[in-house]
Amino acid sequence: MLESLGNALKKGIDKIAGAVFVDKKTIDSIIKDLQRALIEADVNVKLVFELTEKIKKAAIDEKIKGVEKKEQIVKIMHDELTQLLGGEKQEYEFNKKKQNVVVLVGLYGAGKTTTTAKLAHYYEKRGFKTAIVGLDVHRPAAREQLEQLGKQHKIKVFIDHNETDPIKIYKSFEEQLKEYNLVIVDTAGRHDLDKELVKEITDLTKTIKPTYSTLVMPADIGQIAKQQAEEFKKSSKVNSVIITRMDSTAKGGGALTACKEAEAGVVFITNGEKINDIEQFNPSAFISRLTGMGDLETLLDKVNSAIDKQTQGKLQKRLEKGIFTMDDFYQQLESMNSMGSLSKIAGLIPGLGKAKLPENLLGTQEDKMKKWKFCIQSMTPEEKQKPELIEKQTTRLQRIAKGSGCKSSDVRSLLKQYKLIKEFANSGMSADALNGGQLDQKTMQKLAKKFGKKMRI
Repeated sequence: MLESLGNALKKGIDKIAGAVFVDKKTIDSIIKDLQRALIEADVNVKLVFELTEKIKKAAIDEKIKGVEKKEQIVKIMHDELTQLLGGEKQEYEFNKKKQNVVVLVGLYGAGKTTTTAKLAHYYEKRGFKTAIVGLDVHRPAAREQLEQLGKQHKIKVFIDHNETDPIKIYKSFEEQLKEYNLVIVDTAGRHDLDKELVKEITDLTKTIKPTYSTLVMPADIGQIAKQQAEEFKKSSKVNSVIITRMDSTAKGGGALTACKEAEAGVVFITNGEKINDIEQFNPSAFISRLTGMGDLETLLDKVNSAIDKQTQGKLQKRLEKGIFTMDDFYQQLESMNSMGSLSKIAGLIPGLGKAKLPENLLGTQEDKMKKWKFCIQSMTPEEKQKPELIEKQTTRLQRIAKGSGCKSSDVRSLLKQYKLIKEFANSGMSADALNGGQLDQKTMQKLAKKFGKKMRI
C-alpha cells in the first residue's frame, strides 16, 4: 500500500537528518525522489508538481523562529501531503439515541457487500445496535452472500429472497428496523453509472432519507475516482467515500487524492478480507504511518475491534483470581489474529515502521502463533486446565506434537510463552490498569526490569 511513497518519505527524512546543512541541493534531491514516488502511486502529475513546488518554496524561503530548519522541512512535507490526501479527518457523526442510516452505493466489483458487513461489525463493537438491509436485487447470490456474512459475524440481516423491488423490501422491514440505532444498507451496482442505476439510487434515497450516502470505490481505479466521485455526488447526493482494496497491488494514491479533488471526504479504507480489515481514514495519521512514525489511534481502534468486551470481562475476573488456562491463551491468540497480520500491526507502532527488523521475522512469528493454536487444539481438557502436566510427562508432549502436525520444540515454545504470560498476568498489577492504559512510569520500569530479558518477538 503506497510502499514506494513511504520509502521515499523515509529516505527524505533520513537525508534531512544526516545533512550537516540543508541546502538547495539536498532539497532538490528529496523533491525529485518524492515526485517519482507520488507519480508511481498514481497521483495526478499536475497535483504532484504543485505539491512539490509548495514544499520546495517553503523549505527554501520560510523561516520559523525557534524551529530548526530540518524539523521545519519535515513538518512542511507532512502537512502538504496531509492536505493532498484530504486534510482534516472526515468521519460519520452518529447519534446513538436516534436511528442512523448509511446507504452504500457504487459500481460492480467495488466490494459493497463485504464493506457493508465490515462497517456494521465495526460499529457493533463500539456500542451500536446494528442491522444490515440487503437491497441488491440484481447481482446473483448477493443476498445469500450478505446472509452468510451476517450469520458468520452475528449481525442481524434483513433480506427478501423473492421480492425484486428494493423500495418494497425496505418498507416491509421499516417497523422491525426501529429497534436498531444504526442501519447499513447494501444497494445494487452496475457496470456504469447509467440512468437506471441513478433512478434506483435516487428513489431509494427519497424513501430511506439516509444519514449518509456513501460511495464505495476500489483503490485500483486510480485517478478515474475523481470522475466517479463527482458523478455520484451530482446524481445521487453522495456525501462520503469508502475506498476498498488498499492492501492489494493497487497504487491507492490516485483514488485518495482524486476524492480530495472531487471534495468527497474519505471516511474509511479497507485493507484485507477479514471482518476487522477496515479503519477510519485519517490523512495526518496515514502520512505518519508511511514515514514510519506509526499510527497509535488506528492501532487502538483495531484493538477495540478485535476485543470481545464480554469475553475480556470474564477473563479479567479469572485473572483477578489467579486463573489463566490454555483456553484463555487460545482466546488471546484468536483476538490477535482478528486484528490482521503482524506486519500491518507493526506499521502502526511508532518507531517500529522504521526499524530494520530481520527479514521474515514477522512472518516467522505468525507461523509460530498458528502452530501454537494447533497444539492447543490437540490438548485434552485436563491438559488445557493444567499445562504443567505436559512438562512432567514427555509422552503427552510427543502426542500433542504428533496430533497437531508440529514439532516437540513448538509445544515447548508454546508452554514457555504461556508461563510467561501467566506470570505477567499474576504479577500484582490490576487488570483495570492494563485495560485502561493507566500504567504509570514506575510500574512500566518495574515490568521492563522483570520481563524485559524474557520477552522475545
